[in-house]
Amino acid sequence: MTSPERLRYRLITGPDDATFCERISALLDEGYLLHGSPSVTFNGTNVIAAQAVVLPADD
Repeated sequence: MTSPERLRYRLITGPDDATFCERISALLDEGYLLHGSPSVTFNGTNVIAAQAVVLPADD
């Protein structure tokens, strides 16, 4: 299995739970940086979170 392409910008969304935090933490471990503040909304059942992450530009 090949690794997915490392995009320079990604918007991660999902229920605001431990799995969401683990996904963001894993991306930070891969070198991504948080971009802006997280956003949250309520869909009537769950709190849904969104966080943008970016890879630093190669100098």
